Amino acid sequence: MQPPAPSTVPAFGDPDDGAPGPLGLEMIYRDERHALVRFITRHRSNREDAGDIAQEVFLRLAQSEQTRTEPIARPRAFLRQVARNLLRDRAKSAAGRGELMHVPFEEDAISAANEVSRLEARDSLARIEAVMRRMKPKTREIFMAHRLDGLSYNEIAERTGMSVSGIEKQMAKAMTMLLQHAGRD
Repeated sequence: MQPPAPSTVPAFGDPDDGAPGPLGLEMIYRDERHALVRFITRHRSNREDAGDIAQEVFLRLAQSEQTRTEPIARPRAFLRQVARNLLRDRAKSAAGRGELMHVPFEEDAISAANEVSRLEARDSLARIEAVMRRMKPKTREIFMAHRLDGLSYNEIAERTGMSVSGIEKQMAKAMTMLLQHAGRD
């Protein structure tokens, strides 16, 4: 009996082809599912919705693997981008159906709580601004490009001429400073 002829297209799940395949997808699922649900939950209040969206993200990953010739270099980044796209699509769809949340309120009933919240937010913002003024200009620029402008590390690296790992280090410095000093001022 002769062995089957080698295929020109790697078999889905072939451990030698470098693509995730069923076993690789299972590992990615085990390794990334909880982090992905937490990521989605930050953008959604309902954990069940986050679980459903995570399942859809993994379904799309599995579907993309069937047509992909190269393995995904950064599965976590891929999963999060797919999740962002799904969240954006769902929000647009809900808005198109008029499902935006409109919560009526009595201004007098919440004015005191609203004032306290506004003062706390102002105080928190002042602490963050103070910490950001202490950052080196390059660190501050990178932090703002990522957090405020929404640029990816790759985009920032291209703009600044730095490596992605250099951008990651600068972001780590910025986050460390914010976490260490924001509560002290």
